[in-house]
Amino acid sequence: MSEGDAQGRLVRPFALTGGRTRPSRADFTLITTVTAVDPPPERAPRGQPEHARILRLCARPVAVAELAALLDLPVSVVVILLSDLLEAGRITARAPHPVSRTVADLDLLKKVREGLGRL
Repeated sequence: MSEGDAQGRLVRPFALTGGRTRPSRADFTLITTVTAVDPPPERAPRGQPEHARILRLCARPVAVAELAALLDLPVSVVVILLSDLLEAGRITARAPHPVSRTVADLDLLKKVREGLGRL
C-alpha cells in the first residue's frame, strides 16, 4: 500500500460523515437489525453513494456489524450513515429481543440436564 492509499483511507471515513464523529441518534447497537423501506418515501433526500450501497445491502434484514463488514467501513461511520437514513425514513431499525431468564426456563434446563445425565 502506498503512502497516498494510507492517507486516503484515513480521510475517507471523515469525509463520508461530513466531519461528524457521533451519530445523531442512539438507536443502533452491533446487533440492531436494519431493513430498507420499500418503496422509499416520496420526498427522500438523495444521499451519498454509500447511502445507496447501504440501502441495497439492507433489502433484507441485516445486523449493523455485518453491514459494516460488508461495506469495509468502521462501525462508527456506518452508524452515522444509518442515522441519516433512519431520519430520512429510508430504513427501519429493530433492536434485538431481550432474552428473558424466567423460572420456567431454568426448570426446563434442569430437566434437560437430568435427562442427559440418565443417557
